[in-house]
Amino acid sequence: MTAPLAEVLDGQHAADLRKAARALLKQPLLLARGRYADEFRLVRRHASELREWFDRNTGWSLQVDAEAARLRKIPGVLTDPTHPAREATRAASPFTRRRYVLLCLALAALERSEAQIALGRLADQIVLDAADPQLVDVGIEFTLDRRDERLDLAAVVRLLLSLGVLRRVAGDEEAYVSGAGDVLYDVERRVLAGLLATRRGPSTVHAESFDDRLHELVAETALDSDELRFRALRRHLTRRLLDDPVLYYDELTDAELGYLTRQRGFLTARITELTGLVPEVRAEGIAMVDPDDDLTDVRMPEQGTHGHITLLLAEHLAAATGPVTTERLAQRVRELADEHGGFWAKSAREPGMEGELVEQAVARLAALGLVSRTASGVVPRPALSRYAVGEAVVIEARTPGTTRMPAQRKASQP
Repeated sequence: MTAPLAEVLDGQHAADLRKAARALLKQPLLLARGRYADEFRLVRRHASELREWFDRNTGWSLQVDAEAARLRKIPGVLTDPTHPAREATRAASPFTRRRYVLLCLALAALERSEAQIALGRLADQIVLDAADPQLVDVGIEFTLDRRDERLDLAAVVRLLLSLGVLRRVAGDEEAYVSGAGDVLYDVERRVLAGLLATRRGPSTVHAESFDDRLHELVAETALDSDELRFRALRRHLTRRLLDDPVLYYDELTDAELGYLTRQRGFLTARITELTGLVPEVRAEGIAMVDPDDDLTDVRMPEQGTHGHITLLLAEHLAAATGPVTTERLAQRVRELADEHGGFWAKSAREPGMEGELVEQAVARLAALGLVSRTASGVVPRPALSRYAVGEAVVIEARTPGTTRMPAQRKASQP
């Protein structure tokens, strides 16, 4: 028996709304052209519902026009360093402090530029702005005299290309880095204007410390009533459930924990209804699990040498009872190389690579909320227990004439 037409239409509407919401969470800046054009059209079609949901539940504003859709996401934890900007390539290195400064200077220069700009011209403007005494006083130097500086600028430009702020017209960044040519770009002003995700203009912030400036940029209006305070708690917790791999109870204030305890079912149900994320509630916290596995920028486990090493170190750390030093982890990598090195890339087996391999693995585990870094070493967090390995289980043969199956490793239940 076929379903009534109204039910079919309602189901299609809910599926399209979910797809649009997931697209915004995955890519908060969607352009009308390019690889996310289909998702952009869905977001534009459902803009009213999406705008209302995100404003009510997260405090994020959604702006949609004919060219772009911008969800102005404000992270639940402003000082989380585990998800740095990267170029739009799989093996790209995370942005350094200098690259972040260059990014800000490039955006400022583009704001003052014409509709087109050459990379050489952009670089000249950045060099002039980088000579500001305040930047010099804090150790920022950029002169374009060294190749590594030009590589940093090229990385910034590629990020802006991936965001849609720039559109390459002619030339290539590699040619510019080597001094063999220049590059010409169109400046997409509508996209550029939508990048800033703050509640206040930066020029209105007068705090001295970096942390205070961050908080002032995103501070809400005065919370002078219970309704406003509860709204702020709901928004903050929903942002963390959407953005953080794991929301640990011990990271919350008493007020946040009390509100989450009372409203956990409501908060997680609202997220599940819109996004399809499924709550996994444990004694230590909550993780919103994605059955489709496409809303994360860091996966675990992952294929390849680095993914294998990360998984093996996660197993090792899950059995630890306290902090583990990076030196001990490097030693563990050397031991693992004897057992598994035949499956690894040749570069990973070279002497002295252990430190870099450990750093990459720990960075991934920290980004997923599975470990934390302390002065004493790497400390496993409760969610890492899902990667613990229990006793080997021998599966006996059940059919006459067959041989015994080899021992299998069984993951313990966290």
